[in-house]
Amino acid sequence: MMAPEDAALNGHETDKISVLIIDDDSQVCRFLSKIFTGMGYSVSHELTLTQGISHIFSGRVDILFLDVNLPDGNGLEAINTIRHHPSPPEIIVITADDNVDGAEIAMKSKAWDYIAKTGSSKNFRFALERAVEYRRQKKASLSRNDIRREGIVGESRGILKCLEKVAVAAHSDIPVLVTGETGTGKELFSRAIHACSPRCSEPFVVVDCAALPEHLVESTIFGHTRGAFTGADRDRTGLMKIADRGTLFLDEVGELPLEIQKKFLRAIQEKKFRPLGSKTEIHSNFRLICATHRDLEDLIKKEKFREDLFYRIVSLTLHLPPLKDRGEDVAGLALNHMKNQHGANLKNGCIMSRPFMEELQIYDWPGNVRELFNTLDRVCAEAGEGATLFPHHLPEHIRAFNIRHRYAVRQTETPDPETGSFEGPLVPSEPLPPFKDHMEKNKAEYLGHLVAVTQGDIKACCRISGLSRGHLYRLMQQYDIKNNADS
Repeated sequence: MMAPEDAALNGHETDKISVLIIDDDSQVCRFLSKIFTGMGYSVSHELTLTQGISHIFSGRVDILFLDVNLPDGNGLEAINTIRHHPSPPEIIVITADDNVDGAEIAMKSKAWDYIAKTGSSKNFRFALERAVEYRRQKKASLSRNDIRREGIVGESRGILKCLEKVAVAAHSDIPVLVTGETGTGKELFSRAIHACSPRCSEPFVVVDCAALPEHLVESTIFGHTRGAFTGADRDRTGLMKIADRGTLFLDEVGELPLEIQKKFLRAIQEKKFRPLGSKTEIHSNFRLICATHRDLEDLIKKEKFREDLFYRIVSLTLHLPPLKDRGEDVAGLALNHMKNQHGANLKNGCIMSRPFMEELQIYDWPGNVRELFNTLDRVCAEAGEGATLFPHHLPEHIRAFNIRHRYAVRQTETPDPETGSFEGPLVPSEPLPPFKDHMEKNKAEYLGHLVAVTQGDIKACCRISGLSRGHLYRLMQQYDIKNNADS
């Protein structure tokens, strides 16, 4: 189930370019309209300059074909007026005169092109296609650059598409539903929408629907008067009223009780509600953003979420990709977290080695960005001050996953007899050892290598491995690692 508005955003309707022709020759208007409509664009025309300018300032026009000599004015002289539009169209001047001076004036006025009416229809098609491509690139660039993306790290295709959606959402006031797995940054992107919107100077009010006790949800959202229920010893302003003129963010909206969903539906329809115990309705002009990791359509089928509420909150959907689908962003996220983390754990100057970074990019991060950051915090705390982080600093479940991943990749390859590269299936030449035996062998090899590299310097061994002296000695004894420096 997809709301009509969102279907338009995901399809071609919102990308359909609007073309306006201003020319007093109705035959020219019909001729160009037929060409441009056949190219898939939305086309309209006006026969006077006054009507044309009124059309531009009363609606959306992306590309303007503007005649020079019009009954009520000169098209070239009107360009500066048109440029005062908040989002002026790309202007292509058309004329029946071969006037070089007119072309020069048009270019100085920042017109896109200057075309003689006597030219081939191909000239009009070509000019329009170039102007459209320029318009789209400029719009996409401005959209991304205008976003205050504090905390949003990444340049993957998925993230850039999300940022473009953020720009669309920020320039409207329609409800937004942000979806994605836990830890993908739903609140972060919701805050970005608010920060880029005209409401940015007003409150961004968070309601954690999953954390609120069911008996407190209604009073927390709508507020209550003194004596409304046992324990209500004073009036309380609800979060919906606090969000007046700002943004109300419902995190994990799928957890709202059904009874509250019914009352909330009316509140977002009319922007009015009645606090518990009050006889008076309160007005609140809030913008609504909801987030969930649940499948709301599945909840509707199970009668755990109201269908009418779903269509109210889903005018625009922003789906955040899991971290496993944006592997190219992992390194940037890790570096940014290490650089900007203000917690005491990361003030110890830990440095990530290249092999460590490579291991981070292999793992699939089921807990997404949140898991990545928590892992880095833990690793830095355990490694100690000034440590260089190596793969062995990572938790065992991550290292085990990466080993299985490498082996799975190798299973699909076979060495080419000439180049030695791998292609096709590979059958192991000898039986694989049990996983536990394999891990034990790796630990023994690591400890032996550690002692050899440090020439038996136990202090250096502890610093590199992140192990305590007692733990290191126990492991050396367990795996029968000899330290010649002690003999």
